[in-house]
Amino acid sequence: MRLKNKVIIVTGSTTGIGKAIALRCVAEGARVVVHGLEQDLGEAVVKEIGSDKAILHVEDIAAGGAAQRLVDLAVKTYGRVDCIVNNAAIVVSSDIHSTDLNFFRHVLEVNTIAPFALIKTALPHLSKTHGCVLNIGSVNAYSGEPNLLPYSISKGALMTMTRNLGDTLHREYGVRVNQINPGWVLTEKEIQRKREQGLSDDWYKQIPSVFAPAGRILFPEEIAAAAVYWLGDESGPVSGQVVDLEQHPFIGRNPPKDVTTIPNANK
Repeated sequence: MRLKNKVIIVTGSTTGIGKAIALRCVAEGARVVVHGLEQDLGEAVVKEIGSDKAILHVEDIAAGGAAQRLVDLAVKTYGRVDCIVNNAAIVVSSDIHSTDLNFFRHVLEVNTIAPFALIKTALPHLSKTHGCVLNIGSVNAYSGEPNLLPYSISKGALMTMTRNLGDTLHREYGVRVNQINPGWVLTEKEIQRKREQGLSDDWYKQIPSVFAPAGRILFPEEIAAAAVYWLGDESGPVSGQVVDLEQHPFIGRNPPKDVTTIPNANK
């Protein structure tokens, strides 16, 4: 029980990586606040976990006051907050030509500003428990694909925030802040996106080795397994760190001999 008695808010946890993290946290002894936009999916997650170990909050994470309502719910229900997992994000395809300023601002609001707001709101409680924050970023933070411009920028900003707050909050409050950058993950929404882009339903079984040397892409459960280390006490005093979870390096990668393009190849 690596997370025994910890209270963890996991944003964007009605599906995908967030859901996998919430399930794994409870399996490791935690209680969780499940969050997302889908009431029915959220209720299904809480039912799977057990209502004694999870409670649901449905709201746009970028809505005014959403961070406060999430923290208040955790404290009212469980009496404390030990960890924040900033996983909720909007993954949208657009480039410089198809991105207007309002669209750009919305992506930043959801993917970067909302995580900041939740950290700031939860800080008084995290300082009491010497808790931690785990931000879920993306390997696209390093540059990103041409058609993931605002998304990539938002994840780059999140990475800088992780390193900055991972230093300052650890020194001043004893609160650790770290980040996982997943690569290409087989989530429900990724399957749906590829279907909308015209790929067959079994596209993930036929991925070129240049994108998936292992013959497959990552599963949400594999990201969740890594998350437990950063949320638990076994990661000790480590803070301000960013870990890439992908099956090939993004920095210093050997040039591929041949490339077959698959749209939006990474989370």
